[in-house]
Amino acid sequence: MSILTQMVLIEKFGLRVDLERLAEILDTTPPNLRRKISEGTFGIPTYVDGTKRWADVRDVAEYLDRRREEARRAHGASLQASDWHTA
Repeated sequence: MSILTQMVLIEKFGLRVDLERLAEILDTTPPNLRRKISEGTFGIPTYVDGTKRWADVRDVAEYLDRRREEARRAHGASLQASDWHTA
């Protein structure tokens, strides 16, 4: 997990983020996140504290880094395939 990603998120949002901020970070809506959490398909652990649902920024950073790596692998595979076809 990237310390840089963690530090950026901590600097901007603090040590934990509520569902509204998490939706902002992920460029989606709180209802969409609630649906995914309810279905058990959301990739970031969350918990309820008081009346709000929260996520730890370390888990958010790990999720973002994981998604970045998946995109890089997919992009690299597509580049290798296209290079092979043009050679």
